[in-house]
Amino acid sequence: MEIKLPIPPFNVETALQKVQLAEDAWNTKDPEKVCLAYTIDAEWRNRTEFINGREKVKQFLKRKWENELNYKLKKELWGFKENRMAVRFEYEWHNKAGQWFRSYGNELWEFNEQGLMQKRFASINDLQIKESERILL
Repeated sequence: MEIKLPIPPFNVETALQKVQLAEDAWNTKDPEKVCLAYTIDAEWRNRTEFINGREKVKQFLKRKWENELNYKLKKELWGFKENRMAVRFEYEWHNKAGQWFRSYGNELWEFNEQGLMQKRFASINDLQIKESERILL
């Protein structure tokens, strides 16, 4: 049985740790590693895309990081209760044409008893920026 520490129910310390672990993993831009934090049957909404299953999550992340170049992410815990969390995030990236963006969003997370994320619902907005306006270096 897969276990991804820390496991719920969360307290302040373990909730903050879970968010930091997610941030660190996503900043590796390694779909193989990142997808292991999700259940086999994970349910996602990312912008307007609905994704079901760990393998589909991995495929999504691979596409994401092929298009969102020099990706850098920062996450912040906004709240938690038992096995759920609300997280604010922002990340910067540029496309293949060199246009930089800062993307802002909120995520709702739900974890199973083994600490794997079983649901992730993300709302995200993109702002075009100049490279000189980057803040996440």
